Amino acid sequence: MQAISDFVNALNNVLWGWPMLVALAATGVFLTIGLRFVPWRKLPEALALSVRPSHGAGDISPFQALMTALAATVGTGNIAGVATAIYFGGPGALFYMWVIALVGMATKYTEAVLAVAYREVDELGNHVGGPMYYIKNGVGAKFPTLALVLAPAFAIFTALAGFGIGNGVQANSVAHALKDNFGVPEIASGLAMMVMVGLVLVGGIRRIGEVASALVPTMIVVYIGGAVAVLVVNYEAIPAALGLVFQHAFTPTAAEGGFIGATVMLAIRWGFARGIFSNEAGLGSAAIAHAAAKTDDPIQQGLVGMVGVFIDTLIVCTLTGLVIITSGLWTSGVNGAALTSAAFGAALPWGGALVAISLALFAFTTLLGWSYYGERAVEFLFGVKAIWPYRIVWVLAIPVGAVTSLDLVWNMADALNAMMALPNLIALFILAPAVFTMTRNYWAKDKG
Repeated sequence: MQAISDFVNALNNVLWGWPMLVALAATGVFLTIGLRFVPWRKLPEALALSVRPSHGAGDISPFQALMTALAATVGTGNIAGVATAIYFGGPGALFYMWVIALVGMATKYTEAVLAVAYREVDELGNHVGGPMYYIKNGVGAKFPTLALVLAPAFAIFTALAGFGIGNGVQANSVAHALKDNFGVPEIASGLAMMVMVGLVLVGGIRRIGEVASALVPTMIVVYIGGAVAVLVVNYEAIPAALGLVFQHAFTPTAAEGGFIGATVMLAIRWGFARGIFSNEAGLGSAAIAHAAAKTDDPIQQGLVGMVGVFIDTLIVCTLTGLVIITSGLWTSGVNGAALTSAAFGAALPWGGALVAISLALFAFTTLLGWSYYGERAVEFLFGVKAIWPYRIVWVLAIPVGAVTSLDLVWNMADALNAMMALPNLIALFILAPAVFTMTRNYWAKDKG
């Protein structure tokens, strides 16, 4: 087992090393420029479209599609991931989370556009799409042999990665948070989650969309409210905290207290890595949810899709980072969710409990979002007959994840996420010219 763990760690270091981080960042820059900065210039229109009534074919509203995507992305990365980035990269890592998010908006926009443009209707009448479909129908039109390899590869990696990052890790996070803060036995949490997730999955994407659209905005607002309350308490430290973020984005961070110090390269690496882990821009996962949206316009859903990166990283992760830095505890040597919890708790008597409840809710909704991603992946590979067996296995895996040590599973899921990104990035580069043309035509029509 140790040999397997060592191999997976080595593989992970390669897959999530500089080449992958540079490829993801370069893709975002390429798409941002090719789109003529539409994701930045049209953010107000995107926010408005997110809550506008839906029109067109599909299964769920554009807002529900966005909330389903956010259900899968707003999770442990927003609480533990930000803390880890600062722990290893210093305050400057937050700056590079902003950078990767700004270019990641173009990536997520492009993924959502392609998801709607190349989606299909399955035997059950559901609208299905995502990278495996835009590889099959888009890349396949130009490079059939390449598509025959990349499309099933993406689906396989997604179906497998879901059981790690979307299931076991999330169930484990909920179970530990509830045990550490409220004394709830891990198996009890696992069984409760199994029942709740099972009841939601029975209704398919429509039920997931309904639950996500009710739960996700509530949990984000509660968490943001708590973070703002902490920053109000720490308001005098905010200017200095922002100064540290910008200063150490370009100069090394010296060792202090329990903080071992960080170079600028470490700030970039951890800022990029945790930012991508949080918002998943480039992985292609959120496109699976956006393909189900009730819309006849790929560009409009692309605009809705990019809002997810804005909310996830530029709002939620930023607030988490500022809470940690203003608390002064980023030099304490504490890491992960424990650091975020300590930072909230230092300012608010109920801060630790808020983080624990937020982590539990974030992880629960991630279980829902990723179950849908995995389901669509196995449907692509084996047809609609595979949906129910996958749902049953998914639900049964939850209590197992709640009581199991998941270091190896986490590392394997990280590796599979990187493998998901590879075929998706290739597809984005091949299909980008079509998205650029559709975008120009949309805004030209709008002006006319």
